[in-house]
Amino acid sequence: MTDRVDLVGFAELSATVVRARLLAAHDRFWATDTRALHDPVWFDQFGGFGVLARVDGEDVGYLLGVVTADRLGYVHLLAVRSDRRRAGLGRRLVAWFDDLARSTGARVVQTTARPDDDAAVAFATALGAGAHLSRDRAGPGQDRLVLTRSLPR
Repeated sequence: MTDRVDLVGFAELSATVVRARLLAAHDRFWATDTRALHDPVWFDQFGGFGVLARVDGEDVGYLLGVVTADRLGYVHLLAVRSDRRRAGLGRRLVAWFDDLARSTGARVVQTTARPDDDAAVAFATALGAGAHLSRDRAGPGQDRLVLTRSLPR
């Protein structure tokens, strides 16, 4: 990708407008329906931890996350538009979040994934995450992998 990618923190944007744009373009980012995971709280109350990637005025990727009171960084969603994948954009979004999380005192970052989501698991483990299975985490019969990695100081 030779285009200039701008990373813009959600705190600099209108949460309502960004959420509406991302939901309108949902199918360009996701192969499954994740609309329910885009609760307004991730844009309004936790927006200071979110980041949007833009190229020539177009949204091409985003990360929704938060750092908890006990200084755990948590990545709720990471999305790169289907035509922009495999160009390092996901790594750039994660690096932006990692820097912010580290600046607030976080030492660990976690995310969860379905056990059959090979791409998400491969991406997280390539970043150094270890995985453990959490049975029924998303409800009865809805196991998830908890992927945890340390943030270097």
